[in-house]
Amino acid sequence: MRRRNPHGPGGRKTTVFHGPKLRIVPLGGLEGVGKNMAFLEYGNDIIIIDAGIMFAYEDMPGVDYIIPDITYLQKNRDRIRGIVITHGHLDHMGAIPYILKRIGNPPIFGAKLTIALIKDRLEEFQLDRIAKLNVFDANDHLKLGIFGVTFFRVNHNIPDSVGIIVKTPVGNVVHTGDFKFDHTPSNDLPAEFGKIARIGSEGVLVAMSDSTNAEEKGYAISEKDIGIQLEQLISKAPGRIIVSTFASLLSRMQQVIDASVKNGRKVAFSGRSMEKTAEIATKLGYLKFSPSSILKLAQISHVPSNRLTILSTGSQGQEKSALGRMSRGEHRQVQIQKTDTVILSSSPIPGNERAIARVMNGLVDLGANVIYNKIFDVHSSGHARQEELKLMLALLKPKFFIPVHGERFMLKHHGEIAESVGVLKGNVFVMSNGEVLEVGSDRAQISNVHVPAELVLVDGAGIGDPGNLGMHDRQVMAQDGLVVVVATIDGKTGKLAADLDVVPRGFAHMNGSDHLIVKVKERMQAIVNTVRQEDKEGGWTPLKNRIRDDVGNFLYKETERRPIILPVVIEV
Repeated sequence: MRRRNPHGPGGRKTTVFHGPKLRIVPLGGLEGVGKNMAFLEYGNDIIIIDAGIMFAYEDMPGVDYIIPDITYLQKNRDRIRGIVITHGHLDHMGAIPYILKRIGNPPIFGAKLTIALIKDRLEEFQLDRIAKLNVFDANDHLKLGIFGVTFFRVNHNIPDSVGIIVKTPVGNVVHTGDFKFDHTPSNDLPAEFGKIARIGSEGVLVAMSDSTNAEEKGYAISEKDIGIQLEQLISKAPGRIIVSTFASLLSRMQQVIDASVKNGRKVAFSGRSMEKTAEIATKLGYLKFSPSSILKLAQISHVPSNRLTILSTGSQGQEKSALGRMSRGEHRQVQIQKTDTVILSSSPIPGNERAIARVMNGLVDLGANVIYNKIFDVHSSGHARQEELKLMLALLKPKFFIPVHGERFMLKHHGEIAESVGVLKGNVFVMSNGEVLEVGSDRAQISNVHVPAELVLVDGAGIGDPGNLGMHDRQVMAQDGLVVVVATIDGKTGKLAADLDVVPRGFAHMNGSDHLIVKVKERMQAIVNTVRQEDKEGGWTPLKNRIRDDVGNFLYKETERRPIILPVVIEV
């Protein structure tokens, strides 16, 4: 198994290529779960596979998302022939609004539901009219520059999920997308085993495959079994049923609606993304129900508790989600009752465990009966477990293998699985974001060249690296708080024209501590009493710097904490 060389490129073995090379470059998805994106480059042509977001880490206050670094693609925008999206989850298509214009607005290709969800997201950014959206069928053939692109149907927890076959001059590259093998799926067709086997018999040079559940033994639970369990729980619940799941998990939504209707319950949706996805899926025929079985949330007070089911967002513990607000008693229409049964039908995304626990604790404290996967089988992951990963590899029979979509340890496990089913150890490449795999018809190596793959943060309308968005200052403020110190100075005399003011925010050591505030004012007074002519330059910048340094050092000496010191000088 080939891994990143910790000693730099000088330690890598060099392979001699004869003729042109294919370059495969992951920009995201290899060092965490999310922001999945990769591109293939041959000669003058580039195609992109997926363009997703990742939710911000807990130590990134104020950040909405993390997106892939597209520096290389921006510089080579004229060579991009298209973006092909495997399915409609945000970690695979959510970055499109942030990157589309910056990479030259290339055409976007996806299955019917995928394109509908992308269009809805682009509408939020007023980009839907300029985007070149193209719907493909699983049997279609695309020609994107030098590349030929075809597809095969897979099972995932959203309909219209596909794997991608890219025909290149050196051989076929297969990207499985997110997948599992489910012989009895809900609201979907089984994966195309025969087609995948034919692809393997024709020859696969490189396979890239989903590693999320590479640690999990056996097979994923079938969606049919989940449906049976949900129906039993819904039929026995004494009061309201509240099911929280991913807004895009249409099969689960369909199962809950069907089981609720069968047991004489009306269904309401809570959460904007849940409502919007249900609207889109209903229009396209992916979600089927009688209009009389659905209520507006404002109407639920007219329905007996034991005749009501609520489908809600918030399964990942999001603070502002519908379920998050319910857990704190802040939801306008849904106040948790002691007869409520809350079902969390989802798997925790790594990093969200603490947030989910907070929501569950809040629901339990309010009296709800909370059911989750460790108690009953109420969710099946959309990602293949070990035996399914082995089956995919056995069908494809790739010469070279790149595990994708996962944390580093997940990729490592998947690489070992590939070796166990016959992929040569030296032909498995556990890569990092930004590394370049150069591939010929019979050989491959990780290049000494590295493409930029830094963290790119989205904060509202702002996009930038952690430094540009002041991430260090945010982290300091989140941990140690902020102290604003205000001096009003007579511009002519350089003397104080009003009392000094000290305003702490989030700095616990100063809250209610008159002693510290008095000491800070004394130090500020001493500095202002020695105002020099040069202190007035640049809007009193030299004076502000002196105050910041002195007050900061004093507070650290007194408290062993370093809050952000914000000096304000008002000249009158």
